[in-house]
Amino acid sequence: MHNPTSVSQEPSAVLDLGSQIGRFTIDSSFINLGSDACSSALSNFLYFNGARGGKRSVSLSLKVRGGLRFRSFLHEFNRAVRFHCERIPIGTKLQVNEFMVQVFVTDLWSDHTPWPFNQLPRSYSFLVKHGPLWKMTYYGTAPRLVHQSNFAATSTFIAREVAKGLMKYQPDIIISVHPLMQHVPLRILRAKGLLKKIVFTTVVTDLSTCHPTWFHKLVTRCYCPTTDVAKRALKAGLQQSQIKIYGLPVRPSFVKPVRSKVELRRELGMDEDLPAVLLMGGGEGMGPIEATARALGDSLNDENLGAPMGQILVICGRNKKLANKLNSINWKIPVQVKGFVTKMEECMGACDCIITKAGPGTIAEAMIRGLPIILNDYIAGQEAGNVPYVVENGCGKFSKSPKEIAKIVAEWFGPKAYELQIMSQNALRLARSDAVFKIVHDLHELVRQRSFLPEYSCTA
Repeated sequence: MHNPTSVSQEPSAVLDLGSQIGRFTIDSSFINLGSDACSSALSNFLYFNGARGGKRSVSLSLKVRGGLRFRSFLHEFNRAVRFHCERIPIGTKLQVNEFMVQVFVTDLWSDHTPWPFNQLPRSYSFLVKHGPLWKMTYYGTAPRLVHQSNFAATSTFIAREVAKGLMKYQPDIIISVHPLMQHVPLRILRAKGLLKKIVFTTVVTDLSTCHPTWFHKLVTRCYCPTTDVAKRALKAGLQQSQIKIYGLPVRPSFVKPVRSKVELRRELGMDEDLPAVLLMGGGEGMGPIEATARALGDSLNDENLGAPMGQILVICGRNKKLANKLNSINWKIPVQVKGFVTKMEECMGACDCIITKAGPGTIAEAMIRGLPIILNDYIAGQEAGNVPYVVENGCGKFSKSPKEIAKIVAEWFGPKAYELQIMSQNALRLARSDAVFKIVHDLHELVRQRSFLPEYSCTA
């Protein structure tokens, strides 16, 4: 019997801040995140403000629920900037040439909207777990007439409080990373005559299909991860000059040179020679993980040779019950079971392919590591287009059947090894590992041009 181990790793720091961006605000409402965990993050701001030659104050106060993509985005977005800076603890000041910067983050929806709107972030997890309800909500609000009317009506009740939340911090740039955070803030900025003073940008975090509310004609910049999304932005009325296609922001750690598979496998307690498949269920360890693992255990065991032809690395996230169940199984092949991990780049680097749901963050990270992808599920609406994006670009396959998935992996590790290699090359061709750095650089340029700030760098 192989003895899998379970590990727990420290949660990531709330924010790491650096010097490539002058003064800006990040806002978001609830988001589906982690390496694509299905949960909800509340809306947040990261903003820099202050007069030239004086002090700029920036504060952090982040409230996040679950291992979410928004938390991941905030954390990794700012880690990109940390290439030029040391980690900045919450509430401390950062010297940026002649400027002093302090960082603050506030929860927009919960702190600056009345009931029942401040309960909106909590509804996402419930809706996603009940597919028909989410499908009805997603597609029912897609028509422009519907969502614009909804935003107009909603603004009547929340505009005053949201305006107070925005103006309290005097932001110079707002960065929205969720589809519900364009229309209301822009309506407020237009009403106050601030559109030419405050830069407003959107970072779209869906790869293909995305809700129309991502796009608003008044944004200064819309960062699109793919040409598919850029086409949707153009169709929504944005000008080409407003759109940048940089890719999906992922952890900067994926940019660093990866260690050898042998070294990573040794560190993770894996067999150093057998090909490996990474099986993921998001931050909450959801989905048919156990059934898929059992099917893989059977298909990767060569009964004729009496030896395994592959191994499995399972990430259970916070699902301790699942981890304990998998640890209790008498596997015929090498299996390693891990809990919640933060160094996903190392887990991916140790494997040859990945099985996961169609979350955009995990797909983007897998492509950077050149991993062929088997998608086993998707959320209706925003993730539906990710399946053809992966399959049609020759980067992987889709199946909800654990037995069919296990058969595909067995073929990749056996007679169809050539297919695995081709898909790996296709994935690398689509990878955009520098997206977060390009976005940060462009944000800095937008702020510098708008406020005529000089170039600056971080000092100790």
